[in-house]
Order: sequence, then structure tokens, then C-alpha cells
Amino acid sequence: MSDNFSHFVSVLLNGLVPTVELTVGGIVLAIVMSFLMGLGGRSRWWIVRLVVRIYVEGWRGTSELVQLFWIYFVVPLLIGFQIVPLWAGIIVLGLNHGAYGAEIVRGAVASVPKEQWEGALALNLTPYQRMRRVILPQALLEMLPPFNTLFIQLLKATSLVSLINVSEITYDGKDILIANYSADKGLILFMMLVLYLIISVVITWIIRFLERVTAAHLGRRPISRSSRRAGALEGMG
Repeated sequence: MSDNFSHFVSVLLNGLVPTVELTVGGIVLAIVMSFLMGLGGRSRWWIVRLVVRIYVEGWRGTSELVQLFWIYFVVPLLIGFQIVPLWAGIIVLGLNHGAYGAEIVRGAVASVPKEQWEGALALNLTPYQRMRRVILPQALLEMLPPFNTLFIQLLKATSLVSLINVSEITYDGKDILIANYSADKGLILFMMLVLYLIISVVITWIIRFLERVTAAHLGRRPISRSSRRAGALEGMG
């Protein structure tokens, strides 16, 4: 039993690395798209706002699984070469959750009090300086709680990539269950849950740390738990 348990742990830990790679890569791309599209949605040019709206509604309004199959099976036919499965997963996770993140950024920027905008304008700052030095630092504190929820959802969505044969936690766990009929299925599934939970806790710790740092920089308190839950629901709505 102990030998089997050690083998199961070893196999699942091998799947942990691709899961972390998918999560980190997806989060990085999601952050980039969130800010590009979230701020682009406030552009003075209607064509930019239209592109942003098409992106946000297109990626939020379609199935993430179908998006994954489209990127992995269809896009290679159009571009002439096969996309590495891991990168296909990162692209889909980043673009899909970036669409939700764009609404988080847009809402957080819009929540900055009007007086702050007017004060920055009175200081004769350029639009870029106003956004970078006055608006975004304040908006960032509002973004972090819903981003925490978004990133954990992205982590859980990495299990979809097992369907294109990426050897992550879910894929390896499924292989164990198929190859070992006598294995304790409850134990294997529990171990898989624990691994996902550990990663989600790490994400939450990092976001909470960034909240404290940002709040200290602004001379404010971190957002309360009730406000954090409300912000997460608003951002994902």
C-alpha cells in the first residue's frame, strides 16, 4: 500500500509542474489582456472601444472548451503549423480570463472618485501621467480582490487542457485511475483536490500580500472581506 501511495504521489507531482506552468502563463497573459482591453474600453476612439467589446463579449460568451479545441485543432490549419498543447492551453486560459479581467479593470478605474481625476487634471498631468501616477494606483487596490477570484477560476480551468493530452494533475490522476482498478479512488481524487487547493492558497497569499503593499503605499487599509466578496461578484458578472 505504501509503495502504491508513493507511486501515486510521484505521478501526481509530475503533473503539478505543467499545472503551475499553465496557471502562471495564463495569469500573465490574462493580466496583459485585462489592462489592454480594460483601459482600451475607455478610449476616445470608437473603433478601439468596438474591438474591445467584440473581444470581451466573444471570449466571455462562448465555451472555454470549444475555444480550446478551436485554438488547438482549427487554428493550426490556418497558420500552417501545430501549436504545442501547453501553449494552446496558456493562450486560451489567458485570453478567456483576460476578457473577464478587462471588466474588472474597467470597473475599478471607473470607481476612482471624480475629484481624483479633476485633481490630476489641475496638476496639468498628461493623460498617461494621470493614469499611471494617480488613477491606476488607486484602482489597483479595487482590482486585486476580484483578480484573486479570477486567477483561482483560471487555475481550476487548467483541468480542461487534459483533453488535448497535456500531462497536468487531472490528466495524470485519470491515468492512475484507469491503470489501477484496485486503487483507492477516493484517495486519488482527494490528493488531486489537495494539490489544487495548495496552488489556490498560494495565489490568495500573493494577492493578499499585494493588497497590503498597495494599501500601505496609498496610506489606506486593505479592502475588507465583505467588500472583497462583493467586488469579486461584480467583476465576474
